[in-house]
Amino acid sequence: MALLEIFLGFLILFLMASPIIVFVLLAMGIRIVKQWETGVRFRLGRYKDTLEPGFRIIIPVIDVVRTLDMRIVTLDIPRQQVITKDNVPVSINGVVYFKVLSPHDAVVKIQDFEYAISQYAQTALRDVVGGMSLDQVLSERDNIGKEIEKSVDSASESWGIEVTDIKLQDIDMAEDLKRLMSRQASSEREKRATIIKAEGDRMAADNLAKAAEIMARTPGAMQLRTLQTIDGLGPTASNTVVLAVPMDMMEIMQHVNKVMRKKK
Repeated sequence: MALLEIFLGFLILFLMASPIIVFVLLAMGIRIVKQWETGVRFRLGRYKDTLEPGFRIIIPVIDVVRTLDMRIVTLDIPRQQVITKDNVPVSINGVVYFKVLSPHDAVVKIQDFEYAISQYAQTALRDVVGGMSLDQVLSERDNIGKEIEKSVDSASESWGIEVTDIKLQDIDMAEDLKRLMSRQASSEREKRATIIKAEGDRMAADNLAKAAEIMARTPGAMQLRTLQTIDGLGPTASNTVVLAVPMDMMEIMQHVNKVMRKKK
């Protein structure tokens, strides 16, 4: 009699709980895949298919779904200490842009593709920069990014990943080296300025020499130039014009003045 009562009690509890169990199982069987995602379904541990965006039904417990973001992912390359080909220590960081092309390969063939991309990019950055001089590193940032991208993309292609771009963000070095480079750049600018000024002086001297030759061949050219210079001073009170006249000219003017007076 007691066993019968226990059995009836368990039966009543099961019947009372069955709607809740059915509701929970139905809720577990519903998957919403977003527009930018793709779901990879495994049934009893084996790959079954991929789930496109939208409302999807799976078998609870038996099916396991892993969703992947199909958008372009941005991943930082941590700052790396690298010795260049000419033994100069530099610190470089960057950023990797990649996206998933094959969800199946990205899940099945690699354990953590984001971590693998990060580690491979760091290694490729050290290899590429280590084979270049400091001047090349500073002047060929785009080429360095392309070389790293080519190396990482060739390795990640079998993982179902496409590397779209790699950019270097910052190249840092020791402060004393920065000061030396600043002094070198300042010296280069001063050198260019001196050369440009010398070229300008030479051209000005050539033009003055040509102008002097023309004036020497043309009577009255110097007087006209003098009058033009005086006219360019302007009629302002702050300008004082002093004309140097030879004494012989003054004596001639006085003699002419006396002769004119006698005639009168």
